[in-house]
Amino acid sequence: MEYISPDNDLVPNGTRILCCQCAVPIEANPSNMCVACLRAHVDITDGIPKQATVFFCRGCERYLQPPAEWVVCALESRELLALCLKRLKGLNRVKLVDAGFAWTEPHSKRIKVKLTVQGEVMGGAVLQQTFIVEYVIQHQMCDACHRSEAQDYWRALVQVRQRANNRKTFYYLEQLILRHKAHVNTLGIKPKHDGLDFFYATENHARKMVDFIQSVLPIKCQHSKKLISHDIHSNVYNYKFTFSVEIVPLSKDSVVCLPKKLTQSLGSISPVCLVQRVTSTIHLIDAYTGQVCDISSTQYWRHPFNAICNPKQLVEYIVMDIDILKEHEKKTFPGQGMVSNKHVLADVWVVKASELGLDISPVHTKTHLGHILKPGDTVLGYNLGESNVNDANLDKLDRGAVPDVYLVKKHYGERAARRRARAWKLRHMHEHTASVDEDYNEFLDDLEEDPTLRQNINIFKDENKIPVDTDEIDPSLPRITLAEMLDDLVIEDVDMTEV
Repeated sequence: MEYISPDNDLVPNGTRILCCQCAVPIEANPSNMCVACLRAHVDITDGIPKQATVFFCRGCERYLQPPAEWVVCALESRELLALCLKRLKGLNRVKLVDAGFAWTEPHSKRIKVKLTVQGEVMGGAVLQQTFIVEYVIQHQMCDACHRSEAQDYWRALVQVRQRANNRKTFYYLEQLILRHKAHVNTLGIKPKHDGLDFFYATENHARKMVDFIQSVLPIKCQHSKKLISHDIHSNVYNYKFTFSVEIVPLSKDSVVCLPKKLTQSLGSISPVCLVQRVTSTIHLIDAYTGQVCDISSTQYWRHPFNAICNPKQLVEYIVMDIDILKEHEKKTFPGQGMVSNKHVLADVWVVKASELGLDISPVHTKTHLGHILKPGDTVLGYNLGESNVNDANLDKLDRGAVPDVYLVKKHYGERAARRRARAWKLRHMHEHTASVDEDYNEFLDDLEEDPTLRQNINIFKDENKIPVDTDEIDPSLPRITLAEMLDDLVIEDVDMTEV
């Protein structure tokens, strides 16, 4: 029996009736039943399933959103809640008031969602009800992971090639890819004799890689596709796409001979130039006049040329005397292009390091390294006077216009001691034997000597490096400072102990 207070006996503007089921006094409503009896006789969640299934890919940790889309959702996130609600078919019959997750064990492969809905029953009465829907997580491999597990998984291939004598350009490209995380969608990387192969699941991912390489290096790209299969009933074709990317066959510290038409469009620069660096454009400098120019990818492939000397042919010279050129002694002419302000022109007399001490007169040449050279220094250069070069552009030049010795860069002491004292390292996309790769060691030397080259590269501290005595190394040598290094993040599992 339920006690009814006297205050509730008389309602001024309301009518009270007895429930048709339990005879409890209630306010009049269209169903003539109390809330308890109404809930017992009517279930507004009758058409909503209390159990459902969601599919989860363990390879990429994504959930299936029908019909064929895979989305990344964290546990108890808004995205996962929206995915679960879309799996329920009868929610359109009722009004959803509230939804949230009920706690479950993370490894139970169960997700429980608590729903609060409202529905109209028996002539306009609105009933609110709360219930729990349990979702069972089933494992299903997505299409991308399925292709990666199969033998024939890739759909697009990017072939990066460079016909050069060293691989320093590829080491520079690798560091740029790691810095900008351009290899996120790459399924696999396979090294080749003269380049790398990048494999992708879709054509769009391959095009993004081609666009990235084109933004950092001068390249030429060709595109092709091969028909694998097709369905004549649904008109669906299955292709494999291949992008052939060719990098210009030039590298840092190479000497080139430009075509005549190209020199005229570059401010009448000397045909024999030195490659300072290769980035999105080719940076050249004339060691005799200090004139600099940049050659874009379009200009190069319109008038292609090759290197007449590569860094593997560098010869050591000893500076016997040097004389800085004055302003009136520098070669100038109308229509001359831009002249470098970072370099100083000088007359220099050098002797081969292997011929030092013999009765041989020094060789005179001009150089752009007057700001760092002094008598007694060792400098690396090319012996063009005694080299046998087969180049069509060089054969057209007058022999007197080609210098006998072309100096490239200063040689800083013994490289073995510098490499032992190197307290930094680079990350790589795959493991390789860098200690026995001479091109890789030369690339690291170039990073130390050229601050402009290492601006776009992440350099990390080498915590495993054993400290060595640096007294044998000249403190004036170029080196990478501690401010330029990043801390290498190492995530390790630590055993939990009871407190």
